Amino acid sequence: MKKGYKYIIGLSILFLFFASHSLASADIDNSLYASLLKKYVTNKRVNYDGFKKDEKLLDEYLAILSSTNVKLLAKQNLFAFYINAYNAFTIKLVLTKYPGINSIKEVGSFFSNPWNKKFILLQGKTITLDHIEHKILRPKFKDPRIHFAINCASKSCPPLRNEPYKGETLENQLNDQAEKFINDKKNTFIKNDTLFISKIFKWFEKDFSDNPILFIKRYAFEELKEKLDSSGENIKIRYLNYDWTLNR
Repeated sequence: MKKGYKYIIGLSILFLFFASHSLASADIDNSLYASLLKKYVTNKRVNYDGFKKDEKLLDEYLAILSSTNVKLLAKQNLFAFYINAYNAFTIKLVLTKYPGINSIKEVGSFFSNPWNKKFILLQGKTITLDHIEHKILRPKFKDPRIHFAINCASKSCPPLRNEPYKGETLENQLNDQAEKFINDKKNTFIKNDTLFISKIFKWFEKDFSDNPILFIKRYAFEELKEKLDSSGENIKIRYLNYDWTLNR
């Protein structure tokens, strides 16, 4: 009996080990999405005509997302999942009216904006892009780099990355997105005693601890960082106009 009991205990331990291991390593098959991004996202621009042509493939990927049990995803994989979901469903939203629009805002109506449209099926519920951003990504992960990873299909938005986000590479991908956006002179520059920056830093001030300059310094390359350091504490901030034209 003792040997049999020990055998059962041993099997139970092995089962728990492999179950926990598979839970931590569970991930999504992003291969369809990866091929579409590689094919239709170049030079920071999105080829919506190409996505329209391959919309069935995009729909297949969205179906994968819709059928995913997020409870099986480790935290970094879950983080990547929701960023990919936001971006992929944003493309789908644009395609519902494309090519008859010049801005994602035209997808909305007089009574609601496009980010409040309930069209995303996840976990058996129909939700909005705003729900993913403001009810999941921002409060759950509390990482301001989110704002450089999710894409609003507009020219002033941080560019859509031409590869899916993945749990094992997410940290590097998020850093890369923040660095590229902040060090692009169209998005961040100093003129006289004024720092010009994206309105993203104004809209989500609290996410940047009410100190956008400190965040920018963290990701600024040498030239920009030196200018910020030499400008001192009295530098003024002005927010650039946001161009909502499609990023095509």
